[in-house]
Amino acid sequence: MQGRPEDLPTDLSPDMSALMQRVFAEEGPQPDPTLLPASEGRAAAAQGNERWNIDLPAMADVREYYIPADPEVGSAECRTRVLVPKDWISGTLLFVHGGGFAFCSPETHERCVRVLAVETGMAVVVPDYRLAPEHPYPAGLMDVVAVLRALTSDPSALGLETGPLLVSGDSAGANLALAAMIHEQRSGRKLPEGAILFYGVYSGDNTSPSHVRFAEGPGLTTDKMKRYWDWYVPREEDRRNPLASPLKASDAELRALPPLWLQAAGVDPLLSDTLALGQRLHELGRDDPVSVIPGVVHGFLQMTVSLQAARDALTAAGAAARKLAQTNG
Repeated sequence: MQGRPEDLPTDLSPDMSALMQRVFAEEGPQPDPTLLPASEGRAAAAQGNERWNIDLPAMADVREYYIPADPEVGSAECRTRVLVPKDWISGTLLFVHGGGFAFCSPETHERCVRVLAVETGMAVVVPDYRLAPEHPYPAGLMDVVAVLRALTSDPSALGLETGPLLVSGDSAGANLALAAMIHEQRSGRKLPEGAILFYGVYSGDNTSPSHVRFAEGPGLTTDKMKRYWDWYVPREEDRRNPLASPLKASDAELRALPPLWLQAAGVDPLLSDTLALGQRLHELGRDDPVSVIPGVVHGFLQMTVSLQAARDALTAAGAAARKLAQTNG
């Protein structure tokens, strides 16, 4: 377990600082996408991620499948992107992209998930779930649940073989991945062998130590996170539901989850969410690893083309995924 946010360094690493300065010099000040109409903010987020999606690692195969709507959970038809690495060992990783529940897509995370496919040796499936505010909670979550059910029941429908299944996600995607497991646990359905979760948002608490410390960023800010929550979970009563805020899950629900591997960014308003989840798991007698990458901002895993810390973090995640798949598959 890592320590409290207030005990961790707050400065950006030299590499992170230099990269952010370079981006600012090249692009200048950018509008806050959460203050734009959703479609415009989405376009701005997509454009901002273009710089990270170059020099893509080669895959053995990249294809798309459409998961039919599932009336039982209220999902919509969901496009999924399947990436198979050249050295595919076995198994599948369901990766749920972040973006504040409102932005981004399988394409904005293309390089990140390709690197993850290479590092894990697993096929990676990325759902293009419905986004807020047009589709608030639980729409996106139910799309992820439907894809998870497809993978647990018949992976051949996506051109994949039966084998170990892990779930993963970054930021809002980590929330959705964890919430999908809690949903399926409540439904008595088969769960994945484990989860690899990156700098997740696990509650709507914007008064946590890291929110106080990094309210103004750099990068993600508390005000942006508030607006994301207002879009995704506009009803205050829904925010008390563990399917929206996984940190509100009961001890029994958390104890029964498959093994988790948690990673957080050191300069991030959401750091406390990961530390709080790790602490609860630890108090329940579990030994889920928690790591904090110092000196990097929220979303740093998008930057593998330019940031060594991002590449190293995904290498560590790949090793953890292989271990989880071998141990529990």
